[in-house]
Amino acid sequence: MTLPDLATFARLIGDFPEADATALANWGRREPTLTKPAGSLGRLEDISRHMAAWQGHHPPRLARLQARVFAGNHGVAMRGVSAYPAAVTEQMVLNFHKGGAAINQLCQTFGIALSVDALSLARPTADFTLAPAMREDELREALDIGLAAAEPGIDLLILGEMGIANTTSAAALCLALFGGAAEEWTGRGTGIDDRQWQTKRDVVQAGVDAHPSKDPLRILQCLGGRELAAIVGAVAGARLRRIPVMLDGYVCTAAAATLQAMRADALDHCLVGHVSAEPGHRRLLQRLGKQPLLDLAMRLGEASGAALAAALVIAALACHNGMSTFAEAGVSDKDS
Repeated sequence: MTLPDLATFARLIGDFPEADATALANWGRREPTLTKPAGSLGRLEDISRHMAAWQGHHPPRLARLQARVFAGNHGVAMRGVSAYPAAVTEQMVLNFHKGGAAINQLCQTFGIALSVDALSLARPTADFTLAPAMREDELREALDIGLAAAEPGIDLLILGEMGIANTTSAAALCLALFGGAAEEWTGRGTGIDDRQWQTKRDVVQAGVDAHPSKDPLRILQCLGGRELAAIVGAVAGARLRRIPVMLDGYVCTAAAATLQAMRADALDHCLVGHVSAEPGHRRLLQRLGKQPLLDLAMRLGEASGAALAAALVIAALACHNGMSTFAEAGVSDKDS
């Protein structure tokens, strides 16, 4: 679809479906019959339940795993908030297409299809300390791209991003949405030194001070980036089409938090693949009430943690769908 205005997108959020009660009931009937003590597979059981509920289908399936990486450039990069120049965004996109990045190896290993969307890299967003990062039409265009990425038939949508200086946007979004102090949300990103870290914190605070809106979409427009807005659109589109989502690290989760600020249950269909080494991510997950699947001190972005966590989804569904029941195996359960 093409969004005529932001009010239309807000109405879509209001139309989000709930978890499927029939699929949940069918999962609940099968899980206790499997040849194991109840709860003995821990969070793997939670994952299979989640997948059935949000696919609206039992048994849950994984015929099509799709990773989508959105890339964007940020005008605020000119403020010296990153250890790398903005040109690296485009260079890394080329590396993705050539198959040389970590995400390529992970997707190949776990049978995940990978698509990369480069969003107007030659036109960075505005420096958000001076002006809104995006015009409204630019925000709507990015949301549209994200909505279209949640294609019917995907069984799990794995989301990630690439964009020099986008941890600065993520920190500014979190500060604007949740309050606190800039230093609580601002990490070292690509590995900046102490001087750059102070600059980054100052930039985050200046951006929030320049745009004091309480409207989540307006905050996204003023402080976000095209790739963050595309993630917001993709998460929303996935919910509308009953596609479970695996979120990646800090930037990805910060973008998605825009939706939870609009509707408290907006991220119920989302799993979080890992907690990033970026300190703001752990704080953000606590605010969102989300428990990550992995904690491996990763901070690469590009959907790497989310793709790795997809292996747990594969394992969870293999167990739930493939294990024998007590009756099938001729094994006595605890009530026999």
